[in-house]
This record gives sequence, structure tokens and C-alpha cells, in this order.
Amino acid sequence: QVQLVESGGGLVQPGGSLRLSCVASGFTFSNYGMSWYRQAPGKERELVATITRDGGRTTYADSVKGRFTISRDNAKNMVYLQMNSLKPEDTAVYYCYALIRWGDYWGQGTQVTVAS
Repeated sequence: QVQLVESGGGLVQPGGSLRLSCVASGFTFSNYGMSWYRQAPGKERELVATITRDGGRTTYADSVKGRFTISRDNAKNMVYLQMNSLKPEDTAVYYCYALIRWGDYWGQGTQVTVAS
């Protein structure tokens, strides 16, 4: 059974940092790229960052380039999202996502709120 479990969200002031984590199970993690998405209230879910299966290539939404960093640890089945210089517009539920051979899977999400 595929599971993705996020953690690390919370309330942070503008300009602050958070590190999100996602632990994956039920599939061969090192065989697949991983992604982070987010969904703000009243908005569609949007792709934030992706990372290839070996971690060698990453891509980012323009809105987070230079502030967010996606990384992974294949030995631990973990993917991370380091978020720096957070802005109120980064407030959203953040989701871990995997597209694997037999389907696509989402975590339950973790809330990030950026407010003073």
C-alpha cells in the first residue's frame, strides 16, 4: 500500500523558514521522481517543485525559485522542501506527490501559514 506522509508545516512569520518532510512507503522510492504541490484557499492546486529519482535535477515554480529547495534521501525514503524567505502568499496546504507505475498518489497535506 502506497503511503505519503507529510510533516513540518506550521505558522511562521514573513521572512521565516520551514522545512517540510515527506516519508514514502509501499513502492521503490528511488525509482521515481517526486513532487511538492500546494493549494491555497479558493485556488487550484499548483506544482511547487519536482526532483528526479536520483536527485540530479530539480525544477521550481517561478513564484518560489531562489527561495525553496527540494531534496531527497533515497536511503530514508524521504523528500524535503526547504522554504526560506516565506511570504504571506505562500500560505497553503502543501502536498507530497508521486506518480508511479500503477497510479498517482497524494499525501494528506500539511498546512503552512505565513502571517505576522
